[in-house]
Amino acid sequence: QVQLVESGGGLVQAGGSLRLSCAVSGSIFKIVAMGWYRQAPGKPRELVAAITSGGSTNYPDSVKGRFTISRDNAKNTVYLQIDSLKPEDTAVYYCKAELTRYSGGIYYTDDYWGQGTQVTVSS
Repeated sequence: QVQLVESGGGLVQAGGSLRLSCAVSGSIFKIVAMGWYRQAPGKPRELVAAITSGGSTNYPDSVKGRFTISRDNAKNTVYLQIDSLKPEDTAVYYCKAELTRYSGGIYYTDDYWGQGTQVTVSS
């Protein structure tokens, strides 16, 4: 089984910083790409950062310059550094991994999600 475990969320004042972590464990052949999403109450889940196995990153304009995604391939862990936090960053942050598993002679590529970590920014 594959498991994604996020950590690092919490309550922080506006202007502060947080670093979220997401560790992937289980029987994995390859992690293709990883990303961070967030979902605020009453809003759809949105992508805030993504990184490929080669290290290419992608951010929406709304978070560019404040969010930084990075990964440690040896630890199967992805990080999200969030700086200059704003109250509108308040949301549950989810980690997603697109990864390939090998079983019974067949390669399977699927998306897996973590359970989410709450980030609350006070003004």
